Amino acid sequence: MTLLQRMGGALRQRQRWLLISLLGVLHLALVAGANTTIGLPCWLMSVGLFILWQPFTYAERSVDLSGLAVLALVLGCGVAWYGWWLLIVWVVMLAALVGGRVMFIDHRPTRIFYLVAFAYLLAALLLWLVPQVVPNAALTGPALDREFAWGMPLFLLVMLLLLPLSRESDRPGGRMIDLFYSLFIFLLIAVLILGSLSFMLMRQSGYLEAVLNALISIALLLLLIGWTWNTRPGFTGIGVFFSRYLLSIGLPFEAWLHRLTTLAGNESEPDQFLAKALAEMLDLPWVDGGSWTAGARSGAFGRESRFHHDFSGQALQLTLYTRHKLSPALVWHFHLLAQLANEHYIAKLRARELQQVSYLRAIHETGARLTHDVKNLLQSLSNLCYLAQTMNGQDGRLDRLLQHQLPQITQRLQQTLAKLQKPQTEVGGVLPLAMWWQIQQQRYATSPVIFLARDLDPDALLPAALFDSVTDNLLQNALQKAQADGSVQVRVAINTDASVLRICDTGSALDPSLLGDLLRAPVPSENGLGVGLYHAARQAESCGYELRLASNVPGQVCFELQRLRPGMPAV
Repeated sequence: MTLLQRMGGALRQRQRWLLISLLGVLHLALVAGANTTIGLPCWLMSVGLFILWQPFTYAERSVDLSGLAVLALVLGCGVAWYGWWLLIVWVVMLAALVGGRVMFIDHRPTRIFYLVAFAYLLAALLLWLVPQVVPNAALTGPALDREFAWGMPLFLLVMLLLLPLSRESDRPGGRMIDLFYSLFIFLLIAVLILGSLSFMLMRQSGYLEAVLNALISIALLLLLIGWTWNTRPGFTGIGVFFSRYLLSIGLPFEAWLHRLTTLAGNESEPDQFLAKALAEMLDLPWVDGGSWTAGARSGAFGRESRFHHDFSGQALQLTLYTRHKLSPALVWHFHLLAQLANEHYIAKLRARELQQVSYLRAIHETGARLTHDVKNLLQSLSNLCYLAQTMNGQDGRLDRLLQHQLPQITQRLQQTLAKLQKPQTEVGGVLPLAMWWQIQQQRYATSPVIFLARDLDPDALLPAALFDSVTDNLLQNALQKAQADGSVQVRVAINTDASVLRICDTGSALDPSLLGDLLRAPVPSENGLGVGLYHAARQAESCGYELRLASNVPGQVCFELQRLRPGMPAV
């Protein structure tokens, strides 16, 4: 480490001493006046101390030729225009920077130290510098030369006393300055100075009275701004609009976001949406064109230019060509826009995948339902074949049974084929309750099924396809249980108006692990796909019925198909 670097590091650790030295030399320049030979060297010394104190560039950093040229140009302009107005601008700038540093200080003695420095600069400005530029010296009141020369160093004495108690901040950014707050202080002091001069010139009032009027006016204005800044009932507050302006920097990003939202609702194809959304960026005043890549797709819009910036995302890779080099704030905003376009694009890709999954699911459900229908038809045909082998044409019973059963099997086969052609619609008409009940008794005449019904309403109608599907699924499951345990009995009961169909067996209860998904999703099955009851329940919902497990205890396992009343939701 060189000697200059060590000196720079030592000065950076003693910035409070630099500030006191800066204010002391500045006090000498102010007391000497703008028209004396000693004032200019003192001001140049204060500029040198400021260069060592300022937090923007470290003191140990080497300055190149371009930096030296700029510094020499600034000092030359200061020497050429040195006067009271230059000192006013210089003091206002120092006050703004000192006030901006207070925002980063949490330690109370250190904060008081910088507040005393700010008070010195503000007092020097109002009590000494501004009266020097008043056109009419009679309005400034009594001269304060001696009081200013010997009284103002008391501020520096207080700062010296606070030195042992104060400390430099150890946290990152503790030596930095809030530029926005400094700019606000600079403008506030400028308004105070110009307002005071305006009151003096317009009302011919004294300087002290003009300063008080300007302070009261600024205080009332700040009070009004503070009162309208926060949100209160019936008023959103101007702070909301100010934050919204800062987030958009006053740029037409909001219009692009509105068009993006509209396009997302109108365009369902992901690639088409992305191409149109990015092409809308040409309406932004800085964008000349761009190119993008998303997966295997790519595209371009507008034209290329000298400046470009890349925005990388998980799916979207975007390159924007701009008319000017983007500032960090604009880069952040464009990155946000690219992320929004990327998220909408990913959402549309997922929506298309879900659509394909839904299509495959519809195909699967249709195939599963047809499988159950075909299985039930094969079961009916097996029963007829068994009867044909055992009866041998006795008493004409076989002929009558075939005359009743074969048309029903043919009709159900036609309905199955119709479902294959139109899987989203339920095919099948209605039958009188008494006829449907007689058909079921004939179909399961050779099975250990007990049919219980009394006083059936001759005018009652029921959806044949729904009742056939539910009955076949429940009876096949119950008969399989009866084959495993010969003591199981199966009973079928129906109300007089076909509002409730109840099928029970005396076998074992269903496994509790199946009850959560039963009738709501496919469940594991040893003898099939496990989707028969699920599809039967969905079919019941579409027809205004509800299929539910009414009882699940050993010896009493019952399912009910119940007609829902109008406006009654299914459980």
